[in-house]
Amino acid sequence: QVQLVESGGGLVQPGGSLRLSCAASGFTFSRYTMSWYRQAPGKERELVAFITTTGGSTNYADSVKGRFTISRDNVKNTVYLQMNSLKPEDTAVYYCYAGYFGSWGQGTQVTVSS
Repeated sequence: QVQLVESGGGLVQPGGSLRLSCAASGFTFSRYTMSWYRQAPGKERELVAFITTTGGSTNYADSVKGRFTISRDNVKNTVYLQMNSLKPEDTAVYYCYAGYFGSWGQGTQVTVSS
């Protein structure tokens, strides 16, 4: 079955960086668009970024454009989210999503605080 396992979250100071990873299994990873979402306390889950099969096309929420970069490695079956210039408002649980299957990872907590 489809399995998505996120890692790389943690506590970071404002202006810092983190790289999230999502290891996928149970499907032919290279054939599907992958996404990152996030959910802050008391807020709805929102799309952060997505990347198409070969990485040829990406899209970002306005709030993260120029700071976050989504990428993928179709050999390692892994999608990444490089997050730079982090702000306190980026604090959230970040989820990996395989939209075709409607499958979510368990999430990884990112906290941006001094």
